[in-house]
Amino acid sequence: MKLVIAITGSTGVIYGIRMLETLKKLNIETHLILSEWAAKCISLETEYTTDYVKSLATSTSDEKNMASSISSGTHQVTGMIVAPCSMKTLSAIANGYDDTLIARAAGVTIKESRKLVLMVRETPLSAIHLENMLKLSRLGIVILPPVTEFYTKPKSIDDIVNHGVGKCLDQFDIEHDLYPRWGTL
Repeated sequence: MKLVIAITGSTGVIYGIRMLETLKKLNIETHLILSEWAAKCISLETEYTTDYVKSLATSTSDEKNMASSISSGTHQVTGMIVAPCSMKTLSAIANGYDDTLIARAAGVTIKESRKLVLMVRETPLSAIHLENMLKLSRLGIVILPPVTEFYTKPKSIDDIVNHGVGKCLDQFDIEHDLYPRWGTL
């Protein structure tokens, strides 16, 4: 299994970081793209550095590198997760505006009929946001906002983040123990 992981400049970069940490522990190959604003959010929202985040991935590409291997459908990957996914990135993907490698890689994922999961982050949502999400959902793209659940009785932010990441991994049938399953509580 090989996944493209993109982290955009929406608040919640910890979701993408935890995704990479978990996938590395599971020995799953990852190709990381960090947007310019994701790098800024890493320093604003976490104690991590961009170098640390990049070290979690098997390989990385600059968001401006449109010649990256993942910009082509001939590059074999299982799918792509954008965590978090800003509304700017959502709009670019929904409208085929491949101005960054993140949008291009997502477009390639769609055209090659591979799984794409978008962990959208915004509140409140405007009609434009909802229309872009609906447009993509109708194409089979998974819209997976990190909605907090309470049936597992989360005791920390880590518990909440782990649940969101686990829900994304579930989309790819990746076994994990990030949160307890319903019926095991």
